[in-house]
Amino acid sequence: MRRWLRRTHQLAAGPQNSRRSAPENRIEEIEASGHSAAMALTLALVTTICAVALTERSVEHLLFAIAALFLNAALLLVFVADFERAILLSGVLAVAIAGVSIVKFKHSALKLIVSDLPLAFAGTVPFFVLQYPRMMLGVLVAGILLALASIAVLVYAAGSPISVAFRIPLFCLALIGFAKASAIKGATSLRLTLTQGRCFYSTFMASLIDPASWRQFNGLALSDIANEPLPLKEAIPERSGDRPDIIVIQHESIFDPRIFGLPIEPVVEAFLSPAEGEFGRLNVDIYGGGSWQSEFSLLTGLSSASFGSSAYYLFRKGAGRFHSSLPRSLASLGYKTTLTSSCRRDFLDYDEFYGSIGIDERIFIDDFPPPFDIRRFEATNSDATFLEAVIDAHAKRIADDPSPRFLYVLTNFNHGPHNRRLVPPGQLEQERAFAMASLADAEYAEYYARLVETASTWQKLREKLANRFPGRPVLVMHYGDHQPVLTRRIDRHLEGPEDSRRPFRTFYAIEALNIPQFDPGRGADLDIAFLGTVALQRAGLPLDPIFATRASLLDDCGETYFASASERKRRFHRTLVDRGLIDLKPRVQHAR
Repeated sequence: MRRWLRRTHQLAAGPQNSRRSAPENRIEEIEASGHSAAMALTLALVTTICAVALTERSVEHLLFAIAALFLNAALLLVFVADFERAILLSGVLAVAIAGVSIVKFKHSALKLIVSDLPLAFAGTVPFFVLQYPRMMLGVLVAGILLALASIAVLVYAAGSPISVAFRIPLFCLALIGFAKASAIKGATSLRLTLTQGRCFYSTFMASLIDPASWRQFNGLALSDIANEPLPLKEAIPERSGDRPDIIVIQHESIFDPRIFGLPIEPVVEAFLSPAEGEFGRLNVDIYGGGSWQSEFSLLTGLSSASFGSSAYYLFRKGAGRFHSSLPRSLASLGYKTTLTSSCRRDFLDYDEFYGSIGIDERIFIDDFPPPFDIRRFEATNSDATFLEAVIDAHAKRIADDPSPRFLYVLTNFNHGPHNRRLVPPGQLEQERAFAMASLADAEYAEYYARLVETASTWQKLREKLANRFPGRPVLVMHYGDHQPVLTRRIDRHLEGPEDSRRPFRTFYAIEALNIPQFDPGRGADLDIAFLGTVALQRAGLPLDPIFATRASLLDDCGETYFASASERKRRFHRTLVDRGLIDLKPRVQHAR
């Protein structure tokens, strides 16, 4: 095209110009070609930097992101041998990383880091396909488009080849520049922004050079641990000789609508903030899924986030590694320990972990005898059906053996998605209308209707417990394991002030039957890692030196455990490791 335009221009200029020498024409062609190549290269570079800047949504780490972009381009240049394709492909890669990170953030409130990649092979992708098919279809389409764009770049965007003698030194220079940018603001500072909706590309690139990310591949590693141990506190004696039953109920995906400024009805308020109980906000480590991470924190008194991406695997990697736990402590006091789950026994195969931390009896939904109808139950996972069966079985065990009981209950009723109507038509219609009047969103109305069913069910079961065992002391603790993805929709509807911690807030409520020394009222906002310790305190039970020391950290850490900068917490973790209560050692794989 350029040659045709040049020839046309020569003919229009007249015979004098047409008689110019061939060498002169060749020089012009080379100059024009070089000018066009420079323009194309500049355009590719500017476009790529702009794409990265848009996905970063912040200038705070933009220098680091650009340095990472140049490093990727220099690495690609080694293989494709021209600037144009190297720059464009690095841009495609940056957009792909940022896109996946944005999707992950929307569904987990955490950005993508390198140690998340194995999760794709641990059931995460099939789970997302099942729960969020439209979102995954969009990811698939976007992936195909980016793959086609990459192929088009490789085939059609080739530029002038660069010699190997130049490519290798250029890569070394880019590597030095990346290291310099990392030293200014790199892995350490970006690790603190995992819950913030910005710096998607730079956060992933920083994780590549963060040793804490790579340690997770080889086994368990605590990220918040000091070098020096913390001396343990003395044991705290029990307040009285009465040892109450302790029932802890993990309510799947339940949060308090009031944290978004949404109103609730009296039956829900009595459940979330019981007038004769203690209640408050609960900080958890997860959003949208991964309930077992909340279970881990409640049972062990540790934050799952301390173990990085291994948090997802803790029930598998951690079996036999944690030797101080709430069930073990209660068992040492003569308690019978039981877990009852609304899932089947083979779901994620976590029975070994529960047993390793001291839960002697593990009952799963497929263990319930007739007349319980498991197929009918699994159509909705109704709390009305499940909780009544749980309390009936609990009452039967007490009748057979009056020993004090610890019962840990895992529900599943309010799990997303909420575009499925699990509360049948004709039931709780007034409550659904109340929710719609508060927020015109059908999915929130479904969430609220399920919440009302759970609240009204518990109201009946509480009376049933009190009437069945008058005079028997019982402490009941409810809490929400995480927020559902639905709350992203609520945020968009309400357009309130941004709060990076709000997606990690749920609720806790503690009720007491026949415990005279129990003090009701608004409690402190807590982190889930402290919830087991608080249960022991409210029950008036003795605290061993481990739990007594953890209780002393409440003032240090406040409502956040993992995010706390407390040095005493870090030293406490060192004490647990040094005493063998947390086993971080690599396990030897024996040949068969």
